Amino acid sequence: MSPRALDHCVLPVADLAAARERYAALGFTVAPQGTHPFGTTNACIYFADDTFLEPLAIGDAGQVSEAVRAGNVFVGRDALYRRTVGENGFSALVFKTDDAKADDAAFLSAGISAGLLLDFSRPFVDPAGKSGTVSFRLAFAAHPQSDACYFFTCERINAPSSAGRAVLEQHANGVRGIVGVRLCAAEPAAYEDFLVSLTGASVTRTDEGLCASLPTGTVEIVAMDCALRLDAIRFSASDLGSTADLFETGGVAFERTDRQLTVWPTSGQGATFIFEENA
Repeated sequence: MSPRALDHCVLPVADLAAARERYAALGFTVAPQGTHPFGTTNACIYFADDTFLEPLAIGDAGQVSEAVRAGNVFVGRDALYRRTVGENGFSALVFKTDDAKADDAAFLSAGISAGLLLDFSRPFVDPAGKSGTVSFRLAFAAHPQSDACYFFTCERINAPSSAGRAVLEQHANGVRGIVGVRLCAAEPAAYEDFLVSLTGASVTRTDEGLCASLPTGTVEIVAMDCALRLDAIRFSASDLGSTADLFETGGVAFERTDRQLTVWPTSGQGATFIFEENA
């Protein structure tokens, strides 16, 4: 199996408007609201490397409850995360795929399936005002002892052209894409087989824990006294000096090291964001 490429990160929020305000303060361009047929809504942040962030909110609680009862893994896992961790966080890491059915079979064989395949469609409106329908197929995975975070592959079955999306991929903070995701766990070594099965990549043991190198970045598990959790997202930025200036002007608290800016989680931003120059 070839290593899977990163697709996007799912970030639950209590209030989509508050999340939109936070991401704007961080210098991100935020797309118009998307509405799922099972009651959740999002406001995505797209990058030039074909990855994105998905702040996710509850739009229709009744529809969500019905979908959970029907066995919809996406909303079921989101509900579990909100009960276990809270309304503001980082619940799922998503990988690209051309064959979600094959991924589902592989997850079942490895003993890490998190539930049934999900097929769904939703309307969209592009930046030029053109509307249409986009369809997806998702295959889910989770560590057998996981109480909250989960993973899935996303097959875009009927996807609109990204040609008109360039305006949404331009960000005042200079971010060009996602170069890494960090998880934490009390004993990272215990998740080595899981990380191999999940990513399809070889896994290296490091001083901090484990690292899987993917075509578009890395997935790390580092030692921390907690259950398995998605913790941080690393971004590639064009000019950290300009990014730091933007944060200072907007009143965004951050910590600066030699080649990184770190912004800690707050309302509307459920993960640690690490900005790296020329990563």
